[in-house]
Amino acid sequence: MHNNKFILLALGVIALYVGVPFAIDISGRIDFFYTLTSVALLSIASAGVWLTFYIGRINIGQGAYALAGGYVSAILITQAGMSFWLSLPIAGLFCAVLSVFIGLPILRLRGVYFAMVTLVLTEVMRLVALALPVTQGAKGITSMPLPGELSVFGITLIPDFATLENPKIAFYWMAITIMIIAYAVLWRIVNSRLGHLCRSLQQNEELSASIGVNTAYLRVLAYSISSFFGGIAGASFVSIAQSIYPSSFQVTDSVNFMLNCFLGGLGFVFGPMLGTLILYFGWDLLFTTGQYQLLIYSTLLIMLMLALPNGVLSLFEKKKVGS
Repeated sequence: MHNNKFILLALGVIALYVGVPFAIDISGRIDFFYTLTSVALLSIASAGVWLTFYIGRINIGQGAYALAGGYVSAILITQAGMSFWLSLPIAGLFCAVLSVFIGLPILRLRGVYFAMVTLVLTEVMRLVALALPVTQGAKGITSMPLPGELSVFGITLIPDFATLENPKIAFYWMAITIMIIAYAVLWRIVNSRLGHLCRSLQQNEELSASIGVNTAYLRVLAYSISSFFGGIAGASFVSIAQSIYPSSFQVTDSVNFMLNCFLGGLGFVFGPMLGTLILYFGWDLLFTTGQYQLLIYSTLLIMLMLALPNGVLSLFEKKKVGS
């Protein structure tokens, strides 16, 4: 059974790295590289939201950390001359540390109260970006260079994107790699002792505390990991757009990150990934419906969630998280 899963996983990775680019090249739809790159990065941010659901909290503020991570990376690259590859983990760590200070007071809240507070975070971050001189206000940070070369001991691991004939496929491979690493980490967390303790918070937080589980520590730790994912996703998006503005991530994006988790399935580690793919492509496919696009899209989404309350993945998998 485990061997079959490993084979399927290996085939999936090969398909992502080789099969998908080959199919896009054959079809001539080079624009699909950007679409799939966006899906991969958005699914990383959604994975962070899923982790907060795992501790029993409804997180509608991931856009705030994506915006913060994007700005940290942009400032380090344009004003400190730092390599994108170094700014990427720093952006994630900055968001993780920031989330500790934000999370300590708000993680005491539950249910709709926590959700409403996190909903405000993205708008607060947008206003901060507008006000701070270092973020250049409404003008944003533009004309950013493409990711440069990454080398270790003189050996080039990643070439300078500016020298590539087709940077789009390089960004696609970058996004896919980060996504695979993020979900591997998420899967490992869920299937570890830490994951089992986090799940106990979702089921009965008072009971967990009564048997000696440090619930406050677990809440903050899970929230900081979630925010790290958001920061990484935001910084990666900035490298593709080569610019960032206060409106780059909005409240709507935070809501979509949450919807991705619901649609894919809250009981499945890879739920956010599938949910992101369906939501992103679903919106694009309905583009031809014009003014009725939002109405049709919303109606189909509601119907799908009513038909599959446990997410789309519940059609294929009976087991819960960690399977």
